Amino acid sequence: MSDLVTGEAVALDLRPARLASRALAFSIDLLLQAVCLLLFAWGLGSLLSGVDPALGTATVLTVLVAVVVGWPVAWETATRGKSPGKMALGLRVVRDDGGPVRFRHSLVRGLVGVFADFWTTGGCGAVISSLASNKGKRLGDQAAGTFVVRERTPGARHVPVAMHPAAAGWAAGLDLSGLTDDLALRARQYLGRITQLDPMVAASLGADLANQIAARIGVSPPAGVHPAEFLAAVLAERQRRAYERAQPASHGQGWGMAAASAAHRPQPAGEQHPPAAHPGATRPSASPNAAAPPAPPSASAPPARAQAPAPPPTGFKPPA
Repeated sequence: MSDLVTGEAVALDLRPARLASRALAFSIDLLLQAVCLLLFAWGLGSLLSGVDPALGTATVLTVLVAVVVGWPVAWETATRGKSPGKMALGLRVVRDDGGPVRFRHSLVRGLVGVFADFWTTGGCGAVISSLASNKGKRLGDQAAGTFVVRERTPGARHVPVAMHPAAAGWAAGLDLSGLTDDLALRARQYLGRITQLDPMVAASLGADLANQIAARIGVSPPAGVHPAEFLAAVLAERQRRAYERAQPASHGQGWGMAAASAAHRPQPAGEQHPPAAHPGATRPSASPNAAAPPAPPSASAPPARAQAPAPPPTGFKPPA
């Protein structure tokens, strides 16, 4: 396992691919390359039947180099480290710092693969160097500063962390106006991958994110509360408020469209339904000259939300 932390404070739990999975991915690529060579040979055989033999030889060599060297270089450059075989096995080539590979990395890997890893040594160079490296690097990876990681781990599951029930009342009084979308996204990604991280890495990264969010909202994490529970409470409350802000607008718009289509005339505030629709209903009197924004038909203001009593201590302990 390779634990790296990027400049954005995102912990990368990179699992190097081992020899068996890389060999299977290479076999898939090799099979596809052989199919391409057969198709080129079939097409060039008819085109070069009556041309100069030197031109035919040069064309065949060009096609051979393009398929053997250009195939992996083109795929890894275009897909940032993947080839068809690696896609099928869930593998990717990355730099030693965890970043995506570029053309020069792919070119070095491809050229060294031809002269040292596969074609001239029959694969012995790649096998020996992979077994000797703790990251499974072949000679091409050693020269390019890359290694192959597993993107899909068998049995790995993303278990989201929900808000602790005892944190609902505490989170309702937070001022989340200073919490940026970027910081919230980083915290959400951390909570989604916390079960895949090393416990020490997860604790360190969680504490760092909790401190950043605490500085933004002006409230420190309660004593004895795990950073993951603090982050989950803040994000869940933020999502709940965003949902509530979106509800009145869409509700009022729907009532306004229904009233316009039913009555075909502007109506005073508080009378969104025609009188005939509710013969027994009573409505508050409204002056036609009153300038009030349209609202859903509600005669009384919504009751204030009662503060829920503090539940018994079950892990999340809000500050007194």
